[in-house]
Amino acid sequence: MPTSHDLKGLMKFLTRDEWRECFDEVLSDHFGPILDAGDMDFEDIVEILGEVWAMTLWGCAFEDFLTQDFEVEGGNIVDEYLKRRGWKENAQAKAYMKALRTSVMSLYEVREIEPGKSLIARDLIRGGEPIAVSEGTATKTLKQWDRIAARIVPVMGKNVFAGGLLPFTPQATDALFDGLRQMFGKKNAKKLPVIKDDDLQAAASIFTLSWLFDTLERAMGLPAIQNGDGDDLVFHDVRFPLASGTAQKDVAASVNTIAGMSQENAKFWNWLEQEPKNKARKRTSQAFDTTMDNGARVLGNIELKGKFLHLSTNSAERAQKGTTLIQQALGALVRAPLTEIRTVEQMMTERPAGKKENPASDIPPEIAEQVIHQFMDRQYRETLDQPVGMLGNKTPRQAAKSASGRHKVAEWLKYLENQSLKQPDAADPMATYSFEWMWHELGVLDLRQ
Repeated sequence: MPTSHDLKGLMKFLTRDEWRECFDEVLSDHFGPILDAGDMDFEDIVEILGEVWAMTLWGCAFEDFLTQDFEVEGGNIVDEYLKRRGWKENAQAKAYMKALRTSVMSLYEVREIEPGKSLIARDLIRGGEPIAVSEGTATKTLKQWDRIAARIVPVMGKNVFAGGLLPFTPQATDALFDGLRQMFGKKNAKKLPVIKDDDLQAAASIFTLSWLFDTLERAMGLPAIQNGDGDDLVFHDVRFPLASGTAQKDVAASVNTIAGMSQENAKFWNWLEQEPKNKARKRTSQAFDTTMDNGARVLGNIELKGKFLHLSTNSAERAQKGTTLIQQALGALVRAPLTEIRTVEQMMTERPAGKKENPASDIPPEIAEQVIHQFMDRQYRETLDQPVGMLGNKTPRQAAKSASGRHKVAEWLKYLENQSLKQPDAADPMATYSFEWMWHELGVLDLRQ
């Protein structure tokens, strides 16, 4: 957070007994239901989601705490701090604290993003005119139509985000709206009721809980994967530079002396398990390994590529063992290796399902893009006449015939655009595809705002 938005003094003030007890109550509101349901401590959330997200969640609770009045001397920590210690803070820091004091957490849809500068945020709960927000960091990663729970506060003539910002999936959004309908709407209400700022301010914990339930379910729903030895599955690519003047044939001859190396061709070997273990280490998750046609387990692969010898394997333990074997057998033929490490999650992100890498392709990028876009045109045109789950299993054309259905169609199209924009490579044909024709075709262009 910028120095002008530094809350260190306020956080230090939090260590006073009367405020610490009040803050514990707020923390219980934000995390208690989930910790109780999962029989967890907050440290478990740190372990599952990582310190960055844990601190963001703590920040959401802290910012909620700053808005509340308690039955202690001073009533509100911001008011009391500025009264006693305000002289230590500069004008911008005091303006930020005062803005947080009256801030309201809400759910926003982002658009018109200028990376590193600003964005436009539309309040999905309270409505009203879209808000221009000055933002440097988040705008570099946010995409058109992303939904975020955040506090937008005015500071010295500009609207800025507070520190607690949570990205919401469609599932988390549904959970949030269900919770708000139950809290403020009529029984079995389908529409989100009009919620006053004071009421929404008091419901800040429901944003944290909705996000946490969704995120923990997805994080814990992806079980840890291990190889057949019980080692965590982490892919290692160990690259050994060939020493100056070393010929590939000499390297190949030395690799063939390593026990367990099964040569496929002049430049490729399967590294096979020599003696199958009677009992692998105890596994608490699903196991992953590759075997040959004769049942022999493949521990890794070795390949000669230009001036490098590559060892590819799926755990740190195997990478260490393979590195030792290669260095012992090849000696001065290779130099110190370089290692690239990727987790399963990183590989899933880097290689979207169905996308095949072909770096040697001779197809010009503009031709490839045209072909893929034509394919996507055909696919989506067929989709317009097929049932879609997000539209209540109606086809987009059917849904677009009613007022409520038109809004669902708009949300569906925004979701498609948003997912397309999240490709790792901004130049990927999937990321550059335009959905504008679908908005026109379904007659909902007026809702693209």
